[in-house]
Amino acid sequence: MSAVLPLPDPVHRAPRADAAVHDKLARRLRRQVGQAIADFGMIEEGDRVMVCLSGGKDSYTLLDILLQLQKKAPVAFELVAVNLDQKQPGFPAHVLPDYLAAIGVPYQIIEQDTYSVVSRVIPEGRTMCSLCSRLRRGALYRHAAENGFTKIALGHHRDDSVATFFLNLFHHAKLSAMPPKLRSDDGRHVVIRPLAYVSEADIQAHAQVRGFPIIPCTLCGSQDNLQRRQVTQMLQQWEQQHPGRIDQIARALGNIHPSQLADPALFDFLALGRTAAPPRPPTAWADGSSDSGGDAGLA
Repeated sequence: MSAVLPLPDPVHRAPRADAAVHDKLARRLRRQVGQAIADFGMIEEGDRVMVCLSGGKDSYTLLDILLQLQKKAPVAFELVAVNLDQKQPGFPAHVLPDYLAAIGVPYQIIEQDTYSVVSRVIPEGRTMCSLCSRLRRGALYRHAAENGFTKIALGHHRDDSVATFFLNLFHHAKLSAMPPKLRSDDGRHVVIRPLAYVSEADIQAHAQVRGFPIIPCTLCGSQDNLQRRQVTQMLQQWEQQHPGRIDQIARALGNIHPSQLADPALFDFLALGRTAAPPRPPTAWADGSSDSGGDAGLA
């Protein structure tokens, strides 16, 4: 296992008066990430964790906190930072390797020109996120399988999960979000989101203190008509009007009562209060095949 060197000092040093505030923030992040790992069994003894590093504040914070927790974790595990170079024009390919080499973190760079594919397939003016995400996920999953990684760590945070919940609610008529831990559709990979309990505001503050060399996304991140951006703006307005609203919604995602919803696949409503076996299939009520009398005799 490679030695973990101290992270570099932030580019902009904070005044000493703020040191206590920043230390408190770092402790909160470690506690929240550690709690999420424990609650969902994200990391086990001997895991080889692929930390997906995009160059954004979220993935930098993910790697930073995992490195800190690794030093005192109750289990031994390996961390490897992996970046997918999608060949976007102007992408500063040297930034991440230089940063990771400076802090002594093992890293791997995947080179795949997904940018040309997305630019060719998606008409101008349309959002690129869906196709870009599928191509990126396929490349990362393939790399994980070829290099023996047991877990894939992504930098999605609490606010991402809440936003996804509303996107699925508004646009797909389903109640689902970003689970802290999931198995890929092909069953070959376990994906974890250790920042599941962490707010975006705390990540932003931490990234500023640490002075991470942020690389902005110039592909999908620059598009103004993203549905996710619209939902995020809605949530920010709610948070301004009612502080703590996002946290309450996030807590609700972990406090599900199937009997209080309306999904017969999750709760046996048919058996509830039943006194005898039903004489007909439930569809008889909907297809008009019942001959129980109905309005007969009302003539």
